Amino acid sequence: MSEILSQDEIDKLLNAMASGNDVIEKDPIDEKKVSLYNFARPSKFGKEQLRTLEIIFDNFARISSSFLTGYLRTTTNIEVISSEQVTYGEFNNSLLNPVVLSIINFSPFKGSVILDLSASTGYAMIDRMLGGSGETINKTREFTEIEVTLLSRIMDKLVERLEEPWQQVCEIKPYLEKLETNSQFAQIMSPNEMVALVTLSIKVGNVEGLMNFCIPYIVIEPIVGNLNTKHWFANSSENSDTQYRPFVERQLEEATIPISVIVGKTNITVDEFINIQVGDVIPLDSYVTSDFKVQVGDITKFYAKPGVNKGKNAIQITSIIRKGE
Repeated sequence: MSEILSQDEIDKLLNAMASGNDVIEKDPIDEKKVSLYNFARPSKFGKEQLRTLEIIFDNFARISSSFLTGYLRTTTNIEVISSEQVTYGEFNNSLLNPVVLSIINFSPFKGSVILDLSASTGYAMIDRMLGGSGETINKTREFTEIEVTLLSRIMDKLVERLEEPWQQVCEIKPYLEKLETNSQFAQIMSPNEMVALVTLSIKVGNVEGLMNFCIPYIVIEPIVGNLNTKHWFANSSENSDTQYRPFVERQLEEATIPISVIVGKTNITVDEFINIQVGDVIPLDSYVTSDFKVQVGDITKFYAKPGVNKGKNAIQITSIIRKGE
């Protein structure tokens, strides 16, 4: 059976015959939308994963702010600004010498993570560590060997504070491999490798700068599936008690508290107190058979009887004073 033409198609056919054209325009066919994919710049980090990295480094910023404030003896604020995925080449090309690049071994994962600290902030930290007011220098210059040593110490302390924020995702034992002040000596991977770049602002006293964490995808690929807020908050609520309860219990068990036994009380004059001599007898308001009060700190908690244990004076608890008694 031949195909029946619609009225619209008939009108188009008549118009084509009148104009002398042999070709009839066809209605556009609905085609599926195709997403462009750049093989030179593949997308490996999703928005959810970048958001989780922001949460991790937000905790890192809070911990590090407290540490640096005490370590440098000046107010230090660190805040997360943004997170994005770029190629390592783009990150490396954005660096201006001199730089403060900390190469961090992200054990147990293979590979390294880079912490980039602005040079102006590095100078301010060195000034504070040497007893200065925390001012940066006006003219940029290379860091001396002594300054690199001082920066290595403080960056090593910051790297140690990465362990706690990552606990909700995985257990890591990061440590500072080396510190470079020239970006040309930090070619740790191919320029085309994708990295997650988390940018933080840091303010040491009156000096402001940036702190960038460059996290290669190939380093955290084994746990990239855990980088989502659902996994984060699930582990957070699940491990909150198991993580802190043993620590609190251990600290309480090792805490020392003063315990005193009140044998008795009496009132004497100041003159009698001044003239007390060895061998004098002071009458008390209690008897040998009385129960002595035992105080824990300033609170009376027990009653006890006096006695001797292995040649030493001792007491035996006879009753517990409950709250309200």
